[in-house]
Amino acid sequence: MIDLQRLTKRHRSGDVETTALDAVDLCIEAGEYVAVVGPSGCGKSTLLSLLGLLDAPTEGRYLLQGEDVSTRSPRELAALRRGRIGFVFQSFNLIDDLSVEDNVRLALRYGSMPVAAQRTRVAEVLDRLGLAHRARHHPSQLSGGQQQRVAIARAIAARPALLLADEPTGNLDSAHGQEVMRLLRELNDEGTTLVMVTHSAEHAALASRCVRLLDGRVLVDAQAEAVA
Repeated sequence: MIDLQRLTKRHRSGDVETTALDAVDLCIEAGEYVAVVGPSGCGKSTLLSLLGLLDAPTEGRYLLQGEDVSTRSPRELAALRRGRIGFVFQSFNLIDDLSVEDNVRLALRYGSMPVAAQRTRVAEVLDRLGLAHRARHHPSQLSGGQQQRVAIARAIAARPALLLADEPTGNLDSAHGQEVMRLLRELNDEGTTLVMVTHSAEHAALASRCVRLLDGRVLVDAQAEAVA
């Protein structure tokens, strides 16, 4: 599904150039569950942004489902993301002025799905995540664990082939964190390719594979149990 070939990302500020990702080679097969770990500033978030087509590399190639997306324009990248990639963020990124169901519908808003089908799909994912009774509530009326479940519902509403999770339990207590990890595992078991950035060795060990970054390079790529 994912094939990175010497993928590099540099940032320039005035005369200073910083390499955030340095010639990374990485392949991820469809259906894998990969944890990305490493110290702060090692390139984890940059890698996730590139995988999610939120940014473009400075050099190298990124093949997504066999398609080279490395040199696409921002408009083309946005079109490619739609319906293909889902995101789960540490900070939930919900819109408090919208109800739970309307937050989830945002993932379907710009696709070709008819409005009636959108409503049906939103009801399905909210029921799946145990949130049907909260559909008309707003995020501020929910617990942190419930807000993250809404974020996951939004991420999977369009049935993406690739789900990217950036510290998905970072703002949760241990009980709610375990609940979110269980949901992510279920989605992976159903065939969704999952790439998760985490600082937690315990959560990284739940993945089938772990990639450790250091200074923008892949230091270790092995079975999660061997790395964590």
